[in-house]
Amino acid sequence: MRGSDISAGTQKGGQAVNILFIHQNFPGQYKHLAPRLARMGHHCVALTLRVTEPRTWQGVRIIPYTLSGRSAQAVHPWLVDFDTKVTRGEACWRAACALRDRGYVPDLILAHPGWGESLFLRDVWPGARLALYCELYHLAGWPHLDFDPEFASTTPEADPLRTRMKNLNNELHFDAAHAGISPTRFQADTFPARFRDRITVSHDGIDTVAACPLPDVQLQVEGAGTLGRKDEVITFVNRNLEPYRGYHVFMRALPRLLRERPRARVLIVGGDEVSYGARPPRGQTWKQIFIDEVRGQVSDADWARVHFLGRIPYDRFLRLLQLSRVHVYLTYPFVLSWSLLEAMSCGAAVVAGDTAPVREVVTHDETGRLVDFFDGAALVDEVCALLDDETARQRMGRAARDLIRARYDLQTICLPRQVAWVGEVAAGGA
Repeated sequence: MRGSDISAGTQKGGQAVNILFIHQNFPGQYKHLAPRLARMGHHCVALTLRVTEPRTWQGVRIIPYTLSGRSAQAVHPWLVDFDTKVTRGEACWRAACALRDRGYVPDLILAHPGWGESLFLRDVWPGARLALYCELYHLAGWPHLDFDPEFASTTPEADPLRTRMKNLNNELHFDAAHAGISPTRFQADTFPARFRDRITVSHDGIDTVAACPLPDVQLQVEGAGTLGRKDEVITFVNRNLEPYRGYHVFMRALPRLLRERPRARVLIVGGDEVSYGARPPRGQTWKQIFIDEVRGQVSDADWARVHFLGRIPYDRFLRLLQLSRVHVYLTYPFVLSWSLLEAMSCGAAVVAGDTAPVREVVTHDETGRLVDFFDGAALVDEVCALLDDETARQRMGRAARDLIRARYDLQTICLPRQVAWVGEVAAGGA
């Protein structure tokens, strides 16, 4: 089973099966799948660090596990990442042993292996099927390493070695796992061929009913009042404002963009932490570093039209996307953000960096406009051109929404595919 070639699955022997979910922040990527399987009559249990007391959520029994204290020990820097994964793997293994000793036996384990939690679960239940959420395999060459010359490694010869060590967790899972699922072809294709053929490509799904165009949308923004579709709104969204998601490129383009568009409001969503890549110098944030870099190039009046909203509730986030006249999205060659697909589902006109994961959904001048990731001048040119061309915005916004509904709709496409995949794996398929 490869790519989008997903055949219909069935329950194991036509009966309900015991399914164990493993995710340190459950439900995570299983937000929709786990409740659906529970409603279908499967017996669903989750082990997670997220809760401290057992509870039931939408038919899923959630059981906490804890990390035990450990005395400090010297670890080679290249092994620090794996050391933390083994620590979590051991803790999850101990919790699994306790479940086993109480008589619990899963037929199928669905695990996000990224934190190492599922490393030893087949040792507890050797007869269980193990299926992984395959987010990324770390490749040791360009563009996965040193894509951005500004943040190039100071140890380029050692980085491929360190990256190989970072894949120890993935490698140890391959022998234990029967199948995998990956949300995009870009992500699946990072995995080596010996496991790639066991990975099904199926996105987690976008709720296109909630993420939809809304002509009369309004959003209250401090310093801007009530904004609506009549306003020229440019949006930029990251989980955290950092170079991996092109925040530095966007900020450096901002002074000229504000000069070119004297009526535009720029709404920026994202936190101050680091999700991916290098951390900023101690005591600083990437957000403030690049504000400080460009602030002297922007008048006070123009700066008053830039609004940093931080992290916002999901309903407010959707209104922001529905409000957006042009949505800017930038990313290194990495995991594709849900926010891009949600913006497209809302019918936003998108200007995006031309990297491999983005090209999976954005075709230039069809579902958005593509620019070189590093070319801030081209980014401003395309944003301004779209702001001046309502016909193009509407055409690409409709095409973008059509694509999301056809390929990524939660209820009609993605969730049925995931359920079929679960049924196939539980029945013995790979």
